[in-house]
Amino acid sequence: MELGSILHFLQDKTILVTGATGFLAKVLLEKILRVQPNIKKLYLLLRAADAKSATHRLHNEIVGKDLFRLVKEKLGANFNSFVSKKLTLVPGDISREDLGLEDPILREEICNQTDVIINLAATTNFDERYDISLGLNTFGVKYVINFAKKCTKLEVLVHVSTAYVCGEGEGLILEKPYHLGESLNGMRGLDIYEEEKVVRDKLSELRQLGASESETKEVMKDLGIGRAKLYGWPNTYVFTKAMGEMLVEQLKGNLSVVIIRPTIVTSTFKEPFPGWAEGVRTIDSLAVAYGKGKLTCFLGDLKAIVDAVRFCMKPFICLIVIDFSLFLISSEYHQFNKQIPADMVVNAILVAMVAHAHHPSDDVIYHVSSSVRRPLRYSNLQDYGLRYFTAKPWINKDGRPVKVGKVTVLSNMDSFRRYMFIRYLIVLKGLELANIAFCQYFQGAYLDLNRKIQIVMRLVDLYKPYLFFKAAFDDMNTEKLRMAARQGGVETDLFYFDPKLIDWEDYFLNIHFPGVVKYIFK
Repeated sequence: MELGSILHFLQDKTILVTGATGFLAKVLLEKILRVQPNIKKLYLLLRAADAKSATHRLHNEIVGKDLFRLVKEKLGANFNSFVSKKLTLVPGDISREDLGLEDPILREEICNQTDVIINLAATTNFDERYDISLGLNTFGVKYVINFAKKCTKLEVLVHVSTAYVCGEGEGLILEKPYHLGESLNGMRGLDIYEEEKVVRDKLSELRQLGASESETKEVMKDLGIGRAKLYGWPNTYVFTKAMGEMLVEQLKGNLSVVIIRPTIVTSTFKEPFPGWAEGVRTIDSLAVAYGKGKLTCFLGDLKAIVDAVRFCMKPFICLIVIDFSLFLISSEYHQFNKQIPADMVVNAILVAMVAHAHHPSDDVIYHVSSSVRRPLRYSNLQDYGLRYFTAKPWINKDGRPVKVGKVTVLSNMDSFRRYMFIRYLIVLKGLELANIAFCQYFQGAYLDLNRKIQIVMRLVDLYKPYLFFKAAFDDMNTEKLRMAARQGGVETDLFYFDPKLIDWEDYFLNIHFPGVVKYIFK
């Protein structure tokens, strides 16, 4: 593995980035623009009806964010002209051939000029409609690879997946590929193209039945979960991401392709500044609920490792009781109890990109994770949260500090079922009997509580595999990459991605929680 200066590699390069409005993509774009302003061009593929709406998304969802503060301060009045020169917006759709690029001139320009493709586009909802998830996470990979083969100057394609393609793994999860037709439970017959036919047939059937949009949505969500479980995956997201990896392995040919598998992606560790975050994702949902005094119960194993580098996979689920209303908070990107700061993931992407440019090789996969080299446990999170929000309580809308305390921890499913029975199911039964006695007077309250209970039970079932996740992610390949970077002239002060650098106590008390309060609390 040969490495050199990352800054030198980036100079005069043209990079196509898909999923450009995503959390990780923004951190990537900011990093490149800040450390190497002599990048030639960044093509940003994003969904937009036209150039005007694409420009609106660029300024409102990307460069208008506080994340780009340092770049703006450095360039001053020249920032807008710099952005116009370096960034080219590409309205498109990776679930279509040629990435949905309608303009043949722009399409040819991108094919002729692109040196690197970084595929970050995905839907990360665990129970997304199967047609949407299959189109983006699986066949989107096919269209990206097909497009990459048309790029005459292409040096490397980086595909960002997720560590949780392993499903309900145990022990040490290795950095190994998934091959076409492989399942997690030994079930034979997984055929990606047959899955596409299953979707087409189901949609045709629903149209013939005159199903409404909402009915179609629910049926397609259930179809995805059903197909995933048939082959051993716990949800639609990781199933379709795993099939996407299978297509990489099948279709890459002579392309230089790298697969990056992050775990839970959290706020930035150091760059562009500590603590930048966006959206209520993964453990942030816990912090928001707890800091606002709404978290009364947590379902999960406090001894489990929280891998702080995940991009979506291990969800945190908690029950929140507010004025006798039941809510469930879950991570949107589906990163489980493994986490890693976003800037470390981005640095790993950039170093792997340089390491494998012009070097086609078999099955290059990197876990970007903290579970082996710097493990963090839920019990640590509980302690850090109590200490931080006790010292710096959230001030509510009435101007009063919110007092926090230790939450009730349900360490297994049996304790969860007992909790639900005592706190809610008995009450639900009482409302049912009261309705009989009082001519359905409490029917509204009964239906409301029953609906909330059903939502919680469905989501707990959806995320249950990750609440008690027992595996850790091997990162031997990633460690070899770190060693090569240290020995090969990489600017390791800029492109750091070793989780051993993290002191979790300092990170959560002085970086992550303050960042969540600043950028996410509302």
